[in-house]
Amino acid sequence: MDEEFTPLDCLLSTGTQKICLVILNQPLEPHFFRVLWKKAVIRACADGGANHLYQLTEGERESFLPDYISGDFDSITPEVKTFYSEKKCRLITTADQDLTDFTKCLTLMLEEIKERQAQVDTIVTLGGLGGRFDQIMATVETLFHVQKMSEIPVVVIQGDSMACLLREGRKHQLYVNTGLEAKRCGLIPVGSSCLTSTSGLKWNLDNQLLEFGKLVSTSNTYEELDAKDERKPVTISTDKPLLWTMGIKTE
Repeated sequence: MDEEFTPLDCLLSTGTQKICLVILNQPLEPHFFRVLWKKAVIRACADGGANHLYQLTEGERESFLPDYISGDFDSITPEVKTFYSEKKCRLITTADQDLTDFTKCLTLMLEEIKERQAQVDTIVTLGGLGGRFDQIMATVETLFHVQKMSEIPVVVIQGDSMACLLREGRKHQLYVNTGLEAKRCGLIPVGSSCLTSTSGLKWNLDNQLLEFGKLVSTSNTYEELDAKDERKPVTISTDKPLLWTMGIKTE
């Protein structure tokens, strides 16, 4: 089964993807935030993510009200919680300590999509790739959880980096010619070893095993542009879930 996907389409104001937006407890980039907020059909904050939304939208907060805020509310400040409560935003307590606020927020998002019968191509998450290393790994682990719950791709964006988990047993065709792609990209076998083949990269893999302690395709890049200054799609086949990462131009 082949899957076609343009990872950075969500960041284009002219992009065609229908998205939902999840904001985590990490600093927000103003430009990306505004593009994504405008395009999103459902918007949510995971606990302390509401603090960053509140700070970034000072002076215009009533134009940026999330559909819901979820979590155990150990990170959201009293001031922020009161503000969004008074604005009739739903505050949903999710106290299960076996799952992260991100996982629980995505679970609610999938329920919301189903209830609304919304057409959604991608769930975009802002935050989750910076700060504490254990929390970065928790972000990646959440991507494994959500694959068991839905076919909707989830991408995580922070700063100049994007990450998503490619499904096993499929040939993925990634279009990487939006103009926002930085040069670097990588394939990281986080959950287990991955038998992988690729095309469109400078250093391609031919039915090779990616595994920690053996081979990991970090600091890869794309093939040179063709005569029309266009970049060929990247194709990736993998027998296990495989983390795809890529750089984003932020200027």
